[in-house]
Amino acid sequence: MMTPKMRAELDEEVTQSARQLFLSNRIGEICKEEGTPKQAEFLLYVLQEELRLREQNKRQRLIKRAGFPVYKTFEGYSYQNVKLPPAFSQEELETCRFVGEKTNLVLYGPVGIGKTHLDTAAGIKACELGYKTKFYTVTQLVLKLAEARKNGTLERLVRELQSLDLLILDEWGYVPVDKEGSQLLFRVISDSYESKSLILTTNLEFSKWGSIFTDDQMAAAMIDRLVHHGHLLLFEGRSYRMEHALMRQTAAAS
Repeated sequence: MMTPKMRAELDEEVTQSARQLFLSNRIGEICKEEGTPKQAEFLLYVLQEELRLREQNKRQRLIKRAGFPVYKTFEGYSYQNVKLPPAFSQEELETCRFVGEKTNLVLYGPVGIGKTHLDTAAGIKACELGYKTKFYTVTQLVLKLAEARKNGTLERLVRELQSLDLLILDEWGYVPVDKEGSQLLFRVISDSYESKSLILTTNLEFSKWGSIFTDDQMAAAMIDRLVHHGHLLLFEGRSYRMEHALMRQTAAAS
């Protein structure tokens, strides 16, 4: 049997769920004044199902808009090639706590050993938690920024980037960037400072960034902003892709 206290709690849940759906407060009032306990329970079920569906659709939209090249998760990911810093745990990574804290991650190591898998998995998880996320290779972003400047839409693109919770920049330093591209990237990094999280993957040590971004001083300023609120994750080992290629060659030869 439902007690008055239980009924009051039920009516309050109906009112709160209706409010989350931006429905009139009158729904809760009608339920309280005229609805039976069974009707109130059913109405609450309907409202909560709609909330659940909207949240699911929101996560799917965030993942689609993020622009991930492939869908990757943390499930089954091997950390054997990853060295996490003492102040940063696997749990903090996989729960995306760092995004809420506006902390940056720099994933450094040779190609083919899981950096992009890890940054994508983190991005997917961030989307599932409701964080606005975007994935770019650095080359893609530089071209997009340059095109926006040419078309007079740079400020709109910058505002879109500023609205993100997490920006993932893959293949940082893989291809040299010209002076204009370096300046545009520096603006993105500066705008992100203490306002969002960045994840960068790179195979280039910090001391060589100046040669890629045409300006040692600008590169140093980028590094300063990234590491001030950030963690360096070191990747070591043999390339997964190379190992799999060798395995295929061995299998074909046998």
